[in-house]
Amino acid sequence: MKVTERDNTKHRQLRKEGYLQRVSAEQREYAEACGSPKIAETDSTNTNEQREGLLEQILDKDNLNRAYKQVTRNKGAGGIDGMQVDELLPFLKEHKEELMQSLRDGKYRPKPVRRVEIPKENGKTRKLGIPTVVDRFIQQAICQVLSPIFEKQFSDNSFGFRPKRSAQDALRRCQTNITEGYKYVVDMDLEKYFDTVNQSKLIQILSETIKDGRVISLIHKFLRAGVMVGGMFEDSPEGVPQGGPLSPLLGNIMLNECDQEMEKRGHKFVRYADDLLIFCKSKKAARRTLDHILPYIEGKLFLRANREKTQVAYVSQVKYLGYSFYIHKGEGKLRIHPQSVRKFKDKIREITGRSNGMGIEARKTRLNQVIRGWMNYFKLADAKKLIQGLDEWTRSRIRMVTWKRWKRVRTRFENLKRAGIKEEQAWMWANTRKGYWRTAHSPILSRALSNERFKRGGYLSLTECYSAK
Repeated sequence: MKVTERDNTKHRQLRKEGYLQRVSAEQREYAEACGSPKIAETDSTNTNEQREGLLEQILDKDNLNRAYKQVTRNKGAGGIDGMQVDELLPFLKEHKEELMQSLRDGKYRPKPVRRVEIPKENGKTRKLGIPTVVDRFIQQAICQVLSPIFEKQFSDNSFGFRPKRSAQDALRRCQTNITEGYKYVVDMDLEKYFDTVNQSKLIQILSETIKDGRVISLIHKFLRAGVMVGGMFEDSPEGVPQGGPLSPLLGNIMLNECDQEMEKRGHKFVRYADDLLIFCKSKKAARRTLDHILPYIEGKLFLRANREKTQVAYVSQVKYLGYSFYIHKGEGKLRIHPQSVRKFKDKIREITGRSNGMGIEARKTRLNQVIRGWMNYFKLADAKKLIQGLDEWTRSRIRMVTWKRWKRVRTRFENLKRAGIKEEQAWMWANTRKGYWRTAHSPILSRALSNERFKRGGYLSLTECYSAK
């Protein structure tokens, strides 16, 4: 029996009508607007499994319990309603059934996010949107169900905000590419990526995998919830507000389109969130790649590339995830970028400033946190001499703030004697007119407040942390 194109069209229409009859009027609007003819039902997308019942998976008791535990573990500030994380449990005990029913009926309305601006290195600010605790709880529940579905689709060259992947993994992949001879890069800078995501395009991409119109509708509501700035409501017709559990996943879903396109074209690349490096073997090839990929990013994904910051460069000239690269005997190596060193010093200066109101124990705890975290992140770098120099500088900062704290001549004299300095020398240095920083480098204070004494006192050493990597 010959099947005509008209029969095929009629069959597709009947299938679509059957699906639309199962959703509410509002969900029908999403299904019609977002239905894509490009959907391919493959093993990687498991679209048959996602046709119905996804919302029920999100609202499953075990999934909600996991979401609650994760939100309380993450803590964080409250949203515009003032509810704090420790108030979530009492709220759920009283209003859980009402909340669940509103989600099932498609009547739930997320509240606008609270705008917070975080200063950046260049003097500009990064806009964060802090959802209410209840909205965070729902977003987390959605994220836990959608993540395993989309993980199967994500590129092996994508590393940001994904389970069992880290910035260190991205950097190791960069090293591998450089060692294989890819010494030029397209350093792609997407301008205000999370603020400029085209929501219609994102919904279309989501709809190619998610067949439960209720879930698409709910995600769209979160995108369009708006922002409260200085007590005034602002609409959010574009972008994915940073600050909620859902935004990293949605960001990856959008940029996965770019990943798949680059893989089709055979490019070597590494992406961590919106930080993208495309590796090439020559400068000419890198320029050609940039010229070809820009129209796709801007014309197909409707994202904006920062033309001033996007560059073609030799690998040693770029900064990536706080590191820089160099080549030694044909092998890709990692250094700590000078900007990262400056940021570390600024943190130590802030902690060891006498006017910050910290006591001795609080300062030691905070110093150890910064040193441990910084060294854990930069453990891949070849930086033995740099680390030793930073260690000495940090010890001098501790000596300086200790000397300031001693303040009075009699206090300095007694403490120097107690540290084993002879009385005559102790009296002379207790009365010194030299500046704090110069005194911190003096042989007397280095002996009185030795590295060994710091170690016994519980202060971490950068050098020892680096050696133990």
